[in-house]
Amino acid sequence: QVQLVESGGGLVQAGGSLRLSCAASGRTFSNYAMGWFRQAPGKEREFVAAISWSGGSTNYADSVKGRFTISRDNAKNTVSLQMNSLKSEDTAVYYCASQGLAYGMGARGERSYNYWGQGTQVTVSS
Repeated sequence: QVQLVESGGGLVQAGGSLRLSCAASGRTFSNYAMGWFRQAPGKEREFVAAISWSGGSTNYADSVKGRFTISRDNAKNTVSLQMNSLKSEDTAVYYCASQGLAYGMGARGERSYNYWGQGTQVTVSS
């Protein structure tokens, strides 16, 4: 059974930084691309960032490009999201997800991800 557990959310002032982590278990972590998504109140869940199974390829939503960095540690079965220069519009519940098919490059669409964490709240005060 695949489990994804996010941590690192919290309250931060605009311009500040947070680092989210996601610990994975239940299958060979290094074989699967990982993604981060977020959902703000009253809005649909949206893509934030993804990283390929090897870590060699990443892609980002335009809204976070240059401010957020996704990384993975296959030895520790973790994926992280470093968030800098946070804005009030980054306030959301952040979810990590594991892509369904092995050896993926990190898709932007939710349907490519079979497993999801429970989410962690990020609140940015202005």
